[in-house]
Amino acid sequence: PGHTAHVHLQMQEMADDSLPLRNLEAHDYHKGYLTLLSQLTTVGEITEQRFLDRFNEINNSSDYKIVVIEDLGCGRIIATATLAVERKFVHECGKVGHIEDVVVDSTYRGKRLGQRLITALVDAAKQMGCYKVILDCAEHNTAFYEKCGLSRKEVQMVKYLS
Repeated sequence: PGHTAHVHLQMQEMADDSLPLRNLEAHDYHKGYLTLLSQLTTVGEITEQRFLDRFNEINNSSDYKIVVIEDLGCGRIIATATLAVERKFVHECGKVGHIEDVVVDSTYRGKRLGQRLITALVDAAKQMGCYKVILDCAEHNTAFYEKCGLSRKEVQMVKYLS
């Protein structure tokens, strides 16, 4: 049994070598980052300059972290997720981590890449001093997030402003 676990760990490490998880970088514009996001929701037309302006704004904030997984074999971003930290007065001026924009390229699903993203952002939220992490998801994704250690709580409400 120990040998099997060791072999599985080695296989996971090999997979991680060719599919590293890292922070979003400016040149990811050319590696399909926005195309990947379009598998999740509407992105719209974003020029490279507009991308770089928003990237710099986010990158200069201590309240955001965007992680990606790149397939080094093809140089494409194949998974991403964002952590946005909300500063509060409640819980002794506590912080809440909001996980947003979680997407794994449709051709890479089932490889535990989403779990790697969530684990990385939960760990980052702890390091950033958050007392909890929350996210909204579609009903059909709840089992996935429960596997990642999150639990169902309350109801999401929304009003779109444009």
